[in-house]
Order: sequence, then structure tokens, then C-alpha cells
Amino acid sequence: MGFSVLLKKASLAGAFFVSLATVFPAQAFCPAPAGLPIVSVQRVVDGDTLKLSDGRSVRLIGLNAPELAHHGRSAEPFAEMARRRLQALVSASDGRIGLQPGREAKDHYGRTLAHGYDGEGRNLEAQLLAEGLGYLVAVAPNVALVSCQQAAERAARASQLGLWRKSPVQTPEQLSAGGFALIRGQVEKVERNRGGLWLELDDSLVLHVAPKSLGQFDLKSLQDLAGRRVEARGWVIDRSRRGGVKPGQARWMLPLTHAAMLEVLP
Repeated sequence: MGFSVLLKKASLAGAFFVSLATVFPAQAFCPAPAGLPIVSVQRVVDGDTLKLSDGRSVRLIGLNAPELAHHGRSAEPFAEMARRRLQALVSASDGRIGLQPGREAKDHYGRTLAHGYDGEGRNLEAQLLAEGLGYLVAVAPNVALVSCQQAAERAARASQLGLWRKSPVQTPEQLSAGGFALIRGQVEKVERNRGGLWLELDDSLVLHVAPKSLGQFDLKSLQDLAGRRVEARGWVIDRSRRGGVKPGQARWMLPLTHAAMLEVLP
């Protein structure tokens, strides 16, 4: 079945599934390119992961949905809602979606990295972002849709939808565990060495741009950030658990993978 035929077949049922294009800018939805392969979805694992009928696991690019309950940990807010919404979008497309693999085809878990599109040709990740059911993430080289996905998240944030009903942003002092986080604070010091570039927010947190990621940033702008307030996002690492904290070093480290993961505040 071609993608154009799938577009004609799919429909969204109920008021909850009314096209978000009437609410948010059209560019937020990253329209599907022509000629996408169509795949069958066996099940929706969570808000950003699909299991295909051919056995592949697909991690959707550009979206980090809240974590479901696992390993004795409670589900994060909106995790189940994100899973159900993605399931609804897939079901509305008869369980078949368009798939656009990323430039980097797999992650370190062996999952296929790809953008997904529903039967109306809209980007699945952007739809969840526009409803506040996930966070934008950008990891090079899979950053082709960063701008339109970023627009989707900003629309949800401005309207205080989903995750944005109550601000999820933390200060460095509030960090208590590793994992995905949004952090806001003032850059106290900027240092560059063979290990990359380091932005110290306070005594407890440092933002790190590895040498391989420096090309994703305006280096001069980074080096001029001392004294500026920033908002950073990414997966925080507790260096004390790795035995990697030396005297005077911050316990927490947040690696930055792309310029979209760091915002300079007014």
C-alpha cells in the first residue's frame, strides 16, 4: 500500500483527535516527504517507542516521552497519556505508518532511529510535542526536523499543555537523581580543554559539550556565556556513582548534544 492510499484511508475519530493544525502552526507538524516506506505497527511500547510487525523496535527521533513505570519506579507524569495518544494516532492510521530512518540508523540498544508519520502525513513526534506529551531532544546527526519539532513544543509550552501545566524546570540545587531533566541556572565559568567545553552552573552541575559535538554549536557564543542565565536539557549523569568526581568538581554533569538543547535566557 502506497503512502498516498494510506492518507485516504486514515481518519481520526472523536473531538480529542480533531486536527491540531487548526490550533498550532502548520510548520510544527513536519509534513511527510514523498515516497516513504509504509510499515505495520505491532504495538506501541511507550510514548516514543514502537514495535513493528517485522520485529524491529523503533525509537522516534526528536521526542523524549515521560517514562512508564519500570524496575520498581513509578510512572512519570503523563507517561501513560503519551503512550495512549501515540496508540490512538497509530490506530487511526490502521496500524500502518510512514517511516523515515535517521542519518544514524540505530541507537546503542539496537533500536531503529526514525521519524514516524500518521495516515495524514503528519509527524508523530511533533504531534505529541504539540500536545505537551514529551520533550524535544536533539542528538546529531539526526537533527533534520529540529526546527519544526521545536515549534511544536513551544506551542504546547505557551499554552501550558500536558507536561507544561506545571513547570518541569529545576535548578541545579534541586537535582537529586540522574536521568532526563530541564535545568535553569547561571553560567559561572566557561572552560575549554581537550575534553571539550565545560559550562559550570554552580558547584554541583556542569554542562559538557564533547569535542565531537562542538560543531553543533556556535563556539564563540558558548565561550561568551559566563554570567548569562541558560536553560539546558538532556540526560543528567551522577558522576559520584562512577567514581569520577575529583575534589572541586561538580557531582552532576549534563552532556549537551546540539544547540537546541541549550537556550540562553533574556
